[in-house]
Amino acid sequence: MSGDKSEKLVTFEQQALPLMPQLYGAALRWTRNPSDAEDLVQETFAKAFGAWDKFQQGTNLKAWLFRIMTNTHINLYNKRNKDKAKTALDDLEDWQVGSGESVTSSTNRSAELEALDNLPANIIREAMDQIPDEFRMVVYYAVVEGLPYAEIAEVMDTPVGTVMSRLHRGKKLLRTLLQDYARQEGYDVSEKEES
Repeated sequence: MSGDKSEKLVTFEQQALPLMPQLYGAALRWTRNPSDAEDLVQETFAKAFGAWDKFQQGTNLKAWLFRIMTNTHINLYNKRNKDKAKTALDDLEDWQVGSGESVTSSTNRSAELEALDNLPANIIREAMDQIPDEFRMVVYYAVVEGLPYAEIAEVMDTPVGTVMSRLHRGKKLLRTLLQDYARQEGYDVSEKEES
């Protein structure tokens, strides 16, 4: 192996491989199958390594890898199942969702948002599964992965304004889907003026 190839491998291993668990978690939620998730991550890392010379050092590696994985997922999996995309979040672990706080964090917290903090993870997963794909992906990137708007826009190859709109609409859909459960649990979910 030449020095350049060896350096490329070492640099890739040091920078990209630590992000593998995050990519696997996303892949598992999208594919809903551990074997398919492993295949998706493997394909993503193979493509990333092949294009490593094109990655601009100092830019956001995580966003770059997510974009490769998103495109790979669309190409590999949506061809298999055009009727229903395999991007459900069924396999989210409780520790990844937490108590719902990340879904609802806000500076002005309403009683509804406080109620969402106490929802079991499976209720959130079921609600997320009902959100259309374009909103679900943005909510996933923003809430679970904590990516800022600009990075989500880069990953999804959409304008930042579209990301903001989809995130707002996705959260609104999620809130609507979770209202009945919160009401059953005795929380006041009446609409309040938002500031």
